[in-house]
Amino acid sequence: MCFKHCSLFWVLDHTKTSFGQRRLKKWVTQPLLKSSEINSRLDAVSEVLLSESSVFGQIKHLLCKMPDVERGLCSIYHKKCSIQEFYLVVSTLSQLETAITALVPAIRTQVQAPLLQKSLLEIPELLCSTKKYIRMLNEAAAKSGDKTQLFKDLEEFPLIRKRKDEIQEVHSQIQLHLQDIRRILNCPSKDYVTVSGQAFQIEVKNSLLSSVPYDWIKVSSTKAVSRFHTPFIVENYRHLNQLREQLVLDCSAEWLRFLDDFNDHYYTISKAVGHLATVDCIFSLAEVAKQGDYCRPVIKDGRSEIMIKNGKHPVIDVLLGEQEQYVPNDTHLSEDGQRVMIITGPNMGGKSSYIKQVALITVMAQIGSYVPAEEARIGIVIGIFTRMGATDNIFKGQSTFMEELTETADIITKATSNSLVILDELGRGTSTHDGIAIAYATLEYFIRDVGSLTLFVTHYPPVCELERAYLRQVGNYHMAFLVNEDDRSEGEENPEFVTFLYQITREVATKSYGLNVAKLADVPDEILKKAARKSKELERLENMKSFTLNITFIFWIEDSEM
Repeated sequence: MCFKHCSLFWVLDHTKTSFGQRRLKKWVTQPLLKSSEINSRLDAVSEVLLSESSVFGQIKHLLCKMPDVERGLCSIYHKKCSIQEFYLVVSTLSQLETAITALVPAIRTQVQAPLLQKSLLEIPELLCSTKKYIRMLNEAAAKSGDKTQLFKDLEEFPLIRKRKDEIQEVHSQIQLHLQDIRRILNCPSKDYVTVSGQAFQIEVKNSLLSSVPYDWIKVSSTKAVSRFHTPFIVENYRHLNQLREQLVLDCSAEWLRFLDDFNDHYYTISKAVGHLATVDCIFSLAEVAKQGDYCRPVIKDGRSEIMIKNGKHPVIDVLLGEQEQYVPNDTHLSEDGQRVMIITGPNMGGKSSYIKQVALITVMAQIGSYVPAEEARIGIVIGIFTRMGATDNIFKGQSTFMEELTETADIITKATSNSLVILDELGRGTSTHDGIAIAYATLEYFIRDVGSLTLFVTHYPPVCELERAYLRQVGNYHMAFLVNEDDRSEGEENPEFVTFLYQITREVATKSYGLNVAKLADVPDEILKKAARKSKELERLENMKSFTLNITFIFWIEDSEM
């Protein structure tokens, strides 16, 4: 399974380009904090979603054919690119500039969202320099990677032109020398031959070797012929090869200078690619918004609030598909009303999914995306802090409980009244009494001192008593369920069978029904029945203790009054 599978990014990613995908990942990990910027993105997404203009279809078609020009530009900037890569990147951008320039009149009249219009209209001007560099290159040489034939007009590359002139001069002298060879051999049609990469060889039949001067140097021979270099050719051929090697070095140096010149436009071209990435992300979010039951969130400045009507978990909803419907739930948290939800309920009842759903919808709203809800009103939060799951850090010698409390302490120091805090089953890693005490004290601190919007999942009923102390700020909730006890035999204790309704409901759940999960996990019946008997026994004992404590408390009150 790849990194992004089954994540929020996986749901949102409908980008057409690699650089658009990277930009979207940045959006997801860095939500916006200004309502004006968020609404600007939402306006753009809404226009793409609702517009019937053909402009968007044409631009999307252009994006589908784009290679990873952002990475290519980075390679060019650091002079790590090949000639072929440079030509592909710059020619692609040059063609894009031509295509979008042709669409400018339509963009001006048909695109209304400022973010989209500004991004698209700036691209041609930012990319205009690419045509100059493409015109300077020989396409065939660029595609084959031949630096010696790469540049068309050598007026701008005097060093290369000088070296090529020197090569041509030596080559001409060797060709003139052919007249002397023909005269010596008395063969007017004699030409040079190239064998095994050795050029300018003079081939003579072995029967005519007597006509070959003694100072000619034999290069190779067969049964029929021998091949020679004259002293003149030896000297000039060596010089010619030196010049060719120097030409390669000169071309490499000029290529680097050419890249330096191109890199003067790096930031403007990168800005154009950034605009393309933004447009790609807007198209991607518009594709997400096309899904059923998505709405445009209302973004509020200066007020901590999360109001979600019939919200759904964006990832689970996609994974379930149309066959199984995700049960929607409401959320209402506000700074001047209920800002803390204490959530109880049976194991596997959907508590963790619900609180993750609230966090994900908040993130989606603040990146400028439509959200899976009937209605959503989000006051900007400056951070979402979560403490979920159970992991240790054995390499640092830290237990699961130590990791849990370390993460919680970090949240305590960083969370503010403009934060969304999510704590899932805090205190479960130690004894029941210590766990309850830690959970109770921590939640009270967030209620009284931090003032953050908080979702607190717990299996500790005493924590729910905070609703009495902070009636206006705190609400007790549970994930609804049905208990079926019909399969019990008389006098026999069996685990209850629980039907999950996955609906957030007011009030506290009295039990967690852990034995139901054990039953679903196929724990043997013998163990389940014994566990059920022990659970009832412990429950009766706990009730007796609670009753005794209550009686003692009443007597203490009466004595103090007397």
